[in-house]
Amino acid sequence: MKFEDFSLSKETLKSISEIGFEEPTPIQVSAIPLLLEGLDIVGQAQTGTGKTAAFGIPIVEKCRKGKNPFAIILEPTRELAVQVSQEINKIGKYRKINVLPVYGGTSIERQIKALQRGVDVIVGTPGRVIDHINRKTISLSDIKIVVLDEADEMLNMGFIEDIETILKTTPAERQTLLFSATMPQPIMSIAKKYMKSPEKVKVNTKDVVVPKIKQIFYEVREEDKINALSRLIDVEDPQLAIVFCHTKREVDEVSMKLAQMGYNAGALHGDYTQARREEVMSKFKNNMLDILVATDVAARGLDIQNVTHVINYNIPQNPESYIHRIGRTGRAGKSGMAITLVTPREYRHLRLIEKTAKTVIDRKRLPTAADVIKAREKNIAKDIEEIIKGDKHASYVSAVKELSEQYSFGDIAAAALYAAYGEVKETPVEERYEKARAKDGPKDGMVRLFMTIGRKDRIKVPDIVKSIASEANIPYSKIGNIDVLDKFTFVEVPEDLADRVIRSVDDIMMKGRRVKVQKAKARTQM
Repeated sequence: MKFEDFSLSKETLKSISEIGFEEPTPIQVSAIPLLLEGLDIVGQAQTGTGKTAAFGIPIVEKCRKGKNPFAIILEPTRELAVQVSQEINKIGKYRKINVLPVYGGTSIERQIKALQRGVDVIVGTPGRVIDHINRKTISLSDIKIVVLDEADEMLNMGFIEDIETILKTTPAERQTLLFSATMPQPIMSIAKKYMKSPEKVKVNTKDVVVPKIKQIFYEVREEDKINALSRLIDVEDPQLAIVFCHTKREVDEVSMKLAQMGYNAGALHGDYTQARREEVMSKFKNNMLDILVATDVAARGLDIQNVTHVINYNIPQNPESYIHRIGRTGRAGKSGMAITLVTPREYRHLRLIEKTAKTVIDRKRLPTAADVIKAREKNIAKDIEEIIKGDKHASYVSAVKELSEQYSFGDIAAAALYAAYGEVKETPVEERYEKARAKDGPKDGMVRLFMTIGRKDRIKVPDIVKSIASEANIPYSKIGNIDVLDKFTFVEVPEDLADRVIRSVDDIMMKGRRVKVQKAKARTQM
């Protein structure tokens, strides 16, 4: 089936084409015709099935501009409210649909001004929507469509009473849509009480667990997990990866350890401020971070198209969580990989998830040190190929010709690789930590900074000195000891200049890589 088969307007079809949707997903095929007819529906579908467009397309098509909002969509979190509003804005681009996200933790005055200018669709969290209703800055008297999205999550977060309060302020003849990954009794009670003979639409688990997602697991002891994760990242070399942990504390520990080993990793969980969360998500979406370590709740509803790997550092607690997690990869028809680390006593739980989710999770042997070395050699070969294709090596040709009078081309090439990359070997995690901690503390009056760039990025000490001096506008002589390791670098700078250096150098591009800079952790903090 094609989107053209829904008899949509040419403006909506143009938007869908620009977004890159090629053909409707199962939930869209089932839901869109029913919604265009004006029916209420209860949709059981997980994140990653295309449900936002399933209700967003009919809302855009049916929207009629007026004094008050035409539709309201309730979401459990601020991130989802922003994300859904962005997607509906894209769908409604050529129909000039004005969508406003409304959520707490930000200026209500700015939202009030936007509402006064006129809004067609509101996407909000229940608490902030009620705040606006009480202030009389939102009127739901003309609402034609209400969407309760991620209803089970709103139930878990204690929003059921708020939802009922909001529903009571909307017209009785409205169209009501409810989407939920699971259907607990309180959700069914809402449907029975506030919906008119809803049609039930369900996406089968086999449609959710996309065939293009390769699912594998590795059996490891708890104490070996960080070592296993490091090896998997080295061998898989993910473009973008999400690592899931159970607890906020574990998210912080894993992300810190990855950063200290030289990986470009960031963390996301519920204790972070909204500004910090938005900053981390923006960097991940824009490829400034390669790895995002997150809890289930923090990552709920994230829609990032190019995630190549999902890694379950901890086994998901139930089949629904597993499906939610792995649905973050394999988006837009692309392939993806879902990796789960399982301790021996969790093996039966994994098989239960596999059986309930009606999927197959293959067991694989953990990469060896030799596998890691082979993967690194492959990456080095790829780097060299790019240099040759870009003709970046021309200035060294004459030097190679001179050396060839005494040595073979093979020896020259191997020696050049050693000079650029050092010895290709797997450094044990414990040794990486020891290097990261640094043997001696900085001299008095100096602070050690940690930079996420190293020998493998072909960075040299003069490059570091030049970048810091020019970006932070400080004399070369002020820069202290510099220790360039495989994947990261330590630099000593005067304590009174440290903040200026961090502000100036953090996030700049060096050798084609975006570099993060922060104060190095002291040995006692490890």
